[in-house]
Amino acid sequence: MTQTSGRAVPTRQFINAFGPAQRVSGTFAISNAQLGKTKQDKPFLKCLISDRSGVLPARMWSIDQATFKRLPTDGFVYIEAETQPYQGELQLIIQNIDPVEPSVEELADLMPMTSRNIDEMYAEVVRLLSTLEHPAARALAQVYLDDQMLMDAFKRCPAAKAMHHAYLGGLLEHTLTLLQLADRVCPLYPKIRRDVVMLGLFLHDLAKTRELVYDRTFSYTDRGELIGHIVDGAIMLHDKAQEVMRKHGLRLPRNLLTVMQHIIISHHGVPEFGAAKLPATPEAIMVNLLDNLDAKTVMALAAARPDAAFTDAGDQLGTSLNGNFTEKNWGLETKLFRPDPLAD
Repeated sequence: MTQTSGRAVPTRQFINAFGPAQRVSGTFAISNAQLGKTKQDKPFLKCLISDRSGVLPARMWSIDQATFKRLPTDGFVYIEAETQPYQGELQLIIQNIDPVEPSVEELADLMPMTSRNIDEMYAEVVRLLSTLEHPAARALAQVYLDDQMLMDAFKRCPAAKAMHHAYLGGLLEHTLTLLQLADRVCPLYPKIRRDVVMLGLFLHDLAKTRELVYDRTFSYTDRGELIGHIVDGAIMLHDKAQEVMRKHGLRLPRNLLTVMQHIIISHHGVPEFGAAKLPATPEAIMVNLLDNLDAKTVMALAAARPDAAFTDAGDQLGTSLNGNFTEKNWGLETKLFRPDPLAD
């Protein structure tokens, strides 16, 4: 047993090991807490409950306004609940809920984090950027690397609130994968400007360090809500380009700043996904495609082929609950086929 805010709680039960009709109690992260109305016009709580191992939708069918107002929209709560199969997936039905302040030890169990070594990933990012050939590209990368506060945030920041690489260290992991992909793909296209692609991939999501809050649960800063990482990334790049000229006495090639800002504002591909412009250079198109490749592949694998712990839990749930297909993944706009196509 452990102690939380004066309350004795059982040894942690992680979400990825939950089975159906299982009693659950403990401290968890809560996000997107909202008050809904039933068909009988009675208030109910709908939210997401998570720990470092996973996330589940949750409902509390009987809740009053006073209790709801005590809960954080994004924060931490102690719950007593029961798991329930619903439309092929698990959800939590909450009986009791209270806001709590977790201990430092509990935070390590509540915040999802990359399984890879952060220092090793960062060192590889630095090594790949050292292969840039044009002095202006190297200098531009270096002013970012010299910004210690930014790089500390870069190492810790998730790549997204929920969609892909949504864990501490996720932005670094995503960026490293993209640089490794470009390092292999660019030689296949001799006319592509490798320096521009590599630099664009390094910079494209760096403003997520300003967009996201990730010291507790994952949510958006006021700046993230009002400006967002795409526009903020272009603003940051303008400031860093000025640093290159001040600190290195180096003037960027005439079109480099404009093209790099274009890559940042177009890397989501289309306006409905947040792009301010359609990609309009060969390098911008490659950055968009590689970014999409990694993001969507990681999303698909997380949904259809989760970690071993999730697989074990799935075995407990049985095919009657999980079935051959996931629920529709709105980021991918499809359901995903679960079974291993090479399994006997």
